[in-house]
Amino acid sequence: MFKINKLKEKLKNNQLSIGSWVTLSHMSIPEIMATAGFDWLAIDMEHSVIEISEAQALISLIEAREIVPLVRVGENNPYLIKRVMDAGAYGVIVPMVNKKDDAVKAVKAVKYPPYGNRGVGLARAQKYGIGFEEYKSKLDDNSIVIVQIEHIDAVRNLDEIISVEGVDGCIIGPYDLSGSLGVAGQFDHPDMLAAIIKIEETCKKYKFPLGFHVIPPDNRLVEEKIDKGYKFIAFSIDFMFLGNKCRDEMKMLKSKQ
Repeated sequence: MFKINKLKEKLKNNQLSIGSWVTLSHMSIPEIMATAGFDWLAIDMEHSVIEISEAQALISLIEAREIVPLVRVGENNPYLIKRVMDAGAYGVIVPMVNKKDDAVKAVKAVKYPPYGNRGVGLARAQKYGIGFEEYKSKLDDNSIVIVQIEHIDAVRNLDEIISVEGVDGCIIGPYDLSGSLGVAGQFDHPDMLAAIIKIEETCKKYKFPLGFHVIPPDNRLVEEKIDKGYKFIAFSIDFMFLGNKCRDEMKMLKSKQ
């Protein structure tokens, strides 16, 4: 695996990449989204009903179109991380990384010994046994670990979290972050704005790739994040692109009746 992993280089060089979120398990979804020019697509296994067998099929389709397949796992769990990596994911997005030990745990779950503690299996990623040595030789230099900063504790511990070797970038989870502050969904609340500024300043200080999930399918909101220095941007979600376009066009038609 790891046929093409331009994302790893972009993260190393703190360069911009734009991806999106896959939550619908139908095989046509990544095929359609792959025509848009995304750098990466993340299969969401935290807030969707996608199962591991479906994730593997989606990973295969994304990779076949020379786009980097990532998986957002349901929790910072070595078992879950091992399974999606064995299925062929190029990397993981790990939720609720709130302290240094959490970041270390995520990295170790992706890497084989001696750098990590991931169990060795022979599955799709290792070409069902015939490609194990090749996969092992490329794993450390090509696998990706993105940690989600979505709790005020993570903001307080951000310096230590992003210092962990093997963490390639971080992405803000705005809804959970606002919830941890007691102001769920209030993105303009002073406490929320202060937390965001702290994250931005810390990542800028270390020239560390900072990400954000822009939920509405509005390119102007992405441009705003780019102007603020964000480098790892998730642009909306599969169902949001579909639903908003349907609603907008039907609203225009009905307004003319």
